[in-house]
Amino acid sequence: MPDLDALIAPRLAELAATGLRRQLRVHDPALIDVASNDYLGLSRHPALIERACQWTERHGAGSRASRLVTGTSAELLALEEKLARFKGTEAALIFASGYQLNSSVLPALLELGQGKHEPLVFTDRLNHASLHAGLRGLKQIRFRHNDLAHLEELLLGHPGDFRWIVTESVFSMDGDRADVSALSGLAERHGAHLYLDEAHATGVLGQHGEGLASLARGKVPVVMGTLGKALGGAGAYVAGSRALIDWLVNRCGGFLYSTAPAPAAFGALDAALDLVPGMEAERARLGRMGDALRAALRERGLDTLASTTQIVPALLGDEARALAAAETLRAAGILVVAIRPPTVPPGTARLRFSLSAALTDAQFERVLAAVRAL
Repeated sequence: MPDLDALIAPRLAELAATGLRRQLRVHDPALIDVASNDYLGLSRHPALIERACQWTERHGAGSRASRLVTGTSAELLALEEKLARFKGTEAALIFASGYQLNSSVLPALLELGQGKHEPLVFTDRLNHASLHAGLRGLKQIRFRHNDLAHLEELLLGHPGDFRWIVTESVFSMDGDRADVSALSGLAERHGAHLYLDEAHATGVLGQHGEGLASLARGKVPVVMGTLGKALGGAGAYVAGSRALIDWLVNRCGGFLYSTAPAPAAFGALDAALDLVPGMEAERARLGRMGDALRAALRERGLDTLASTTQIVPALLGDEARALAAAETLRAAGILVVAIRPPTVPPGTARLRFSLSAALTDAQFERVLAAVRAL
C-alpha cells in the first residue's frame, strides 16, 4: 500500500520552515480575546443561550436531513421571514456556514446565464477564499482593492449581457469597507448584478446593524452574511427577492444536499434578531475602541492599512515577525492571531485584532498597554 504519510511529512516540514504551518491550540479562557469575530459579545448572551435551548427542546439536537427531505417547520419559515425583514428584503434562506453558502450560491446564480450568456465576473482582489471557491473554474476579472474607478474601467472594457460584481462590504483581513452606495450605482449604470458579502458588517454597521447594504436599500440584489460573528450563533444567510430564494431552493447544491443547521443555531438567531437593532451603544463603543487601537498601533509605527472598523490589522510583513509579536502579546495575556500567506498576500503578514463589545474597559486598557509595550 502506498505510504500517504511519506507524502505529507515533507510538505508539513516545508510549511514549518517557512513559518506557514498551522496548528490547533487549546483555548485558554484566561486570555483577553481580541482574535474572535464575536463583535457584539452575543455568543454568551443569556437570551441566545436560553432560546437555543428552547429550540433544541422543541425540535431536537439535530436537523436529521436536508430541509427538502424532512420538511421545514413553520417556526423556521417564520424565522427566515424575520431575518428578511431585518435585511430589508423579500426573503432569506439559511445555510450551515458562510463558506458553504458562497461556494454553492455563486455557481447556482451563474447557471442562470447558461446557454444564453457568457458570465463575466468582476471581483475585488482581496475577496475572501469562499468567494473564490464559488467562482472556481471561471476566469475572474479582478479590480484593484476597493478601486471603483478601476472597476468602471474594466466594466467599460468588458461588455456583456450577463455581468456580476462580487465583493465584500467589510474586508476580513484589512478591516476597511467598500462604498456600497457607489458600488450599487456603478452596477446599475453598467447593467451588472451585485453580489455583496456582509459577513463582517452584519450586526455592526449600517442602519440598526443591518449591514452596509442598508445604505443602498433595494439596490443590492444578492446579500449574504454569517450568523456566527456579530450575531453570536452559527450559520449563514442569503437575502434577496422571493424569486432568488426559490431558485436557490431548487438549484443550489449547498442547500439541496446538506443537512440543515441544528435547531439550536436557529434559536440563537431568533434571539439575536430581537437584540441587535437596539444595540446602538455597543456599536458606538466598538467604533471608539477601533479608533483607540489604531492610534496606539500607529504610535508604535505600525501600519493599520485603511481599517475603519472593529477589525484592526497591524502590518508586520515578515511571517516570523508576526508570529513573534503574537507570542509576545500572548505572554502578556492577550489572544491575537498572526495572519500569514496564503490568507493574505506574500509580504503582508500581520496581527489581526478583532474587537468585541464584550471587552470590559479594564480589559481593553490591558490590550492598549500591551500594544504600547511591543
